[in-house]
Amino acid sequence: MNPTEASTGDSGGESSGRSARRPAEATAADLPYLERAVDLAAEALDAGDEPFGSLLVGGDGRILAEDRNRVHTLGDRTRHPEFALVRWAVEHLDARERAAATVFTSGEHCTMCAAAHGWAGLGTVVYAHSAAELTEWLTALDAPPSPVRCLPLRDVVPGLDVRGPAPALTSRLRALHHEFHRRRTDGS
Repeated sequence: MNPTEASTGDSGGESSGRSARRPAEATAADLPYLERAVDLAAEALDAGDEPFGSLLVGGDGRILAEDRNRVHTLGDRTRHPEFALVRWAVEHLDARERAAATVFTSGEHCTMCAAAHGWAGLGTVVYAHSAAELTEWLTALDAPPSPVRCLPLRDVVPGLDVRGPAPALTSRLRALHHEFHRRRTDGS
């Protein structure tokens, strides 16, 4: 997800009345994968991109693919890691393998990535921070609004198994997003 995409979206789910239930928090078993996603987000920040990272884990628990945000380094607003993983999965996995796979991601999918996830038939999504949390952080930073409305994952892909957020990672993720926007403001 591009951090500015959440700045105007309704991502809380329950407040909109559209999502039937709030996702369960990430579990202790999810944390090692989510920590890797956050490490990838830090790599994105170091490269000058927004701090988002994701990995695709097979039904057997093996990491199959991973990526980080590349929106600024490649000059393409669609270069989100979740979208890259969808493309990889479609090219390398059959429908059954895709359905058994889990995407672990630093931030809840944007609408574009959620739609791609659903069309590809990927399984569970586990995110470290929600779009609602990101919206709160970006509002406090006076970040520019997104040109695309952000929706809760389940509003885009009904019935999708979703877990998140992971409160243990909140302060690290908030710091990464604050640093990205500080650098953009300072021009560094």
